[in-house]
Amino acid sequence: MSKNKTQPEEKGFFEKIKETIEEFWEGTKETAEDLKDKAEDKIDDLKEKVSSKKTTVAKKATTEKASVAKKSAATTEEAKKEVANIKETAAAKAKTVTDKAKATTAAAKKTADDVKAKAATKAKTVTNKAKTEVAAVKKAAAPKAKAAAAKPAATAKKKTTNAK
Repeated sequence: MSKNKTQPEEKGFFEKIKETIEEFWEGTKETAEDLKDKAEDKIDDLKEKVSSKKTTVAKKATTEKASVAKKSAATTEEAKKEVANIKETAAAKAKTVTDKAKATTAAAKKTADDVKAKAATKAKTVTNKAKTEVAAVKKAAAPKAKAAAAKPAATAKKKTTNAK
């Protein structure tokens, strides 16, 4: 007998399973590569859409920024004008109040000076009147005082003579 067989060898159970698994594996690889290519294409499409949307959003944002800047500038300008008007009004009112206060103070000082002058005049008048009255009383009292002074001296002489 010869060792070479003329019939093909039959494959064993495990070899058949191994071949089946290899076929599945190769099919899976091909499917995975197809899916990978499709995913890359889809990602590229999405990137293009997003980049176009980004530019429109960026343009919109730029225009919005410009409009906001214009509005804020206008508002700031209006506020500055309003502040300037308020400052002018406040300065005018302050000047008016100051002038009025000065006028009132001057009038009060004048009134006070008038009252002082009247009081001084009246005080002088009263003082002079009192002096004249005191002088008149002194003149009237002088003869009486001399008479009273003379009486006690005479009475004193009588007493000293009676005591002897």
